[in-house]
Amino acid sequence: MNNSISKEFTVGSLIRFAMPTTLMMVILSLYTVVDGFFLSNFVGTDALSATNLVYPFLNLIIAVSVMLATGGSAVIARKMGEGKAGEARESFTMITAVGFTAGVLIGLVGLLFLPQLVRLLGASGVLIPYCEDYLKILLIFAPASVLQILFQTFFVTAGRPMLGLGLTILAGLSNIVFDYIFIVQMKMGIAGAAWGTASGYLVPSVVGLLYFSAMRKGSLYFSKFGMEWKVLGESCFNGSSEMVNNLSAGIVTLLFNMIMLRYLGSDGVAAITVVLYSQFLLNALYMGFAMGVAPVISYNYGSENIAQLRRLFKICLGFIGISSVVIVVAAMALASPIVALFSPKGTAVYDIAIVGFLLFSINYLFSGLNIFASGFFTALSNGKVSAILSFLRTFVFIVVGILLLPRFLGVNGIWLSVPFAELMTLLFSAAYLWVGRNQYHYL
Repeated sequence: MNNSISKEFTVGSLIRFAMPTTLMMVILSLYTVVDGFFLSNFVGTDALSATNLVYPFLNLIIAVSVMLATGGSAVIARKMGEGKAGEARESFTMITAVGFTAGVLIGLVGLLFLPQLVRLLGASGVLIPYCEDYLKILLIFAPASVLQILFQTFFVTAGRPMLGLGLTILAGLSNIVFDYIFIVQMKMGIAGAAWGTASGYLVPSVVGLLYFSAMRKGSLYFSKFGMEWKVLGESCFNGSSEMVNNLSAGIVTLLFNMIMLRYLGSDGVAAITVVLYSQFLLNALYMGFAMGVAPVISYNYGSENIAQLRRLFKICLGFIGISSVVIVVAAMALASPIVALFSPKGTAVYDIAIVGFLLFSINYLFSGLNIFASGFFTALSNGKVSAILSFLRTFVFIVVGILLLPRFLGVNGIWLSVPFAELMTLLFSAAYLWVGRNQYHYL
């Protein structure tokens, strides 16, 4: 099969192949930051608070999309590696159709129960109209939101990562430009931010529909399909770890806010928001790398190319090990200017956040391997192990850390809860990777 994921990879070629997806994830992670910047500077803090309140429900859409994208990609790439191109295309079309339908259903349910939903999410008083205006628009475009995530992953599986990157950059620019037009120039308030975000959804979703419908000479394109419940179940189960990552993020953020309010009040909540923004951006590097190499791993696993699988595994470990050290050093060296982007020096928020940022940055020594390990087992179609690692990392150990460490270390215990969670997960990641070598032969 003429597909770039089937070639022999070296260190340089694998990093180049994964780079578009890595950059894509970083750009995607900037969406929220861009909206926050325009809202906080040109609308007000109430609007900014509203976007945070509705985020958990929007995160549900993202979680479903990422589950289908990552789990489905592993199944499709494996079939391609097994030489079953026709089956791969049928599964790809079916998963895309299911994702679109899920987006429609989630959007309709949200719109039907919009007033009840925003109150359930915690909105009250003046925040209610802000939440309704913002969420209503994004729910209308929920199907496009699902498709953009699906296509950005499937472009990599189809061997066209640069196309996915180009569309992501274009979507990000569209979001920024229309945020400026709608919020600053047209003074549409929080609705302007929603329309700007929706424009970013539409770019990759519309182009993806056109590409996979018209370009029928590549490895992946739309074809006739039947409802493959087994494939859908495998995709959902296999991508469940990525879904867990997204769903648990909202719960963990809520816990962080509650305990920080108890110790340092609203300034503490603002400070931890700054630090978590930084984590979102830096972890996007590893999430993008793991997603970028996953189709290659799945393909070689499906084609039983053990020598290449071993080479890929060693390259990934080496890249993650070196880059983890570089990121920690860079994070600590750039802590002051990064925090100052969100809060000026001399403010209470800055003073709290700078200490927290330095302690929190320790987690980057361990997070890269944990993210890769989870993605690696997803690529090998072992959704169970992937889900266990993700659940431990993004929920269990963080909750344990948040609830226990502050009792002994005070505020420093809050900052160290994530490094604690990453270190504990690292022990499980290493254990699963060691045991899994006998089954998958990557060592």
